[in-house]
Amino acid sequence: MRLGTHISTAGGAYRSFARAREAGCDSFLIFTKSNRQWAAKALSEDDVAAYVSAVSEHADICPVAVHAAYLINVASPDPALWERSYQALKDEVERAAALGIELVTFHPGSFMGSSEEEGQDAIARALRRLLDETAGSAPNVVICLETMAGQGTNLGGKFEHLATIIARAGGSDRLGVCFDTCHVFAAGYDIRTPEAYAATMAEFDRVVGLERIRCFHFNDSKFGLGTGKDRHEHIGRGQIGLSGFANFLNDPRWADHCAHLETPPTEDGDDGATVDMNLANLAALRELRIRN
Repeated sequence: MRLGTHISTAGGAYRSFARAREAGCDSFLIFTKSNRQWAAKALSEDDVAAYVSAVSEHADICPVAVHAAYLINVASPDPALWERSYQALKDEVERAAALGIELVTFHPGSFMGSSEEEGQDAIARALRRLLDETAGSAPNVVICLETMAGQGTNLGGKFEHLATIIARAGGSDRLGVCFDTCHVFAAGYDIRTPEAYAATMAEFDRVVGLERIRCFHFNDSKFGLGTGKDRHEHIGRGQIGLSGFANFLNDPRWADHCAHLETPPTEDGDDGATVDMNLANLAALRELRIRN
């Protein structure tokens, strides 16, 4: 499994590679625009050329994945917000394609004042349109629905949500899943022991299909199983614990997959010095691999 973390693109997406190497990444996750704004400056030819050059210079750091902006909500019953969200998601996919990035993850969204059924229909409608409208501009980009923690009216906290949305969207090979460990655990799926992990993955396979998992977010959880609280913790410090991550890292089915941290990059140590938590978390994960 190729491990990494979220990397800043400040100053240009191409700069993320040098930062990823410094952080000890095999792979990494980026935003191609502000994650909390609708507007985005278009990628210029120079932006793309610089990024492509960086890819060739850092060929050992791959794949790169994109996380779509948090504002996007294609489950919304509000037509104006739905359309704005759709256009933003389409832009995310086309920006990724311009850079040659093949994985884009987004939060399925919240059905708000409608119903679970209507929310799933709205997401599927967006994906059908997106697949059609980007068939020529982004044919190699896989659009991944992220597993969610099950808070409020958010969709994606049940494996059935993902299966229903993918089926209603037509079941294209360009639809995948990003499996977030904190979110799945908070939603009530146990992954802490080998037995619990095996049962959860068997359930995912039965409902969705393991072949849909294209990438992972590795985050420990501040809160317990089934609490529905989305609060990330550093690896081994939360309620999942090191043994839970060992289950993924030593599962040969994920050998060619990438997993990315979404935890704070630094913290203050006991002596007041700044601790690089990306290096610490990645080292903790790598120590969990069984060496044959």
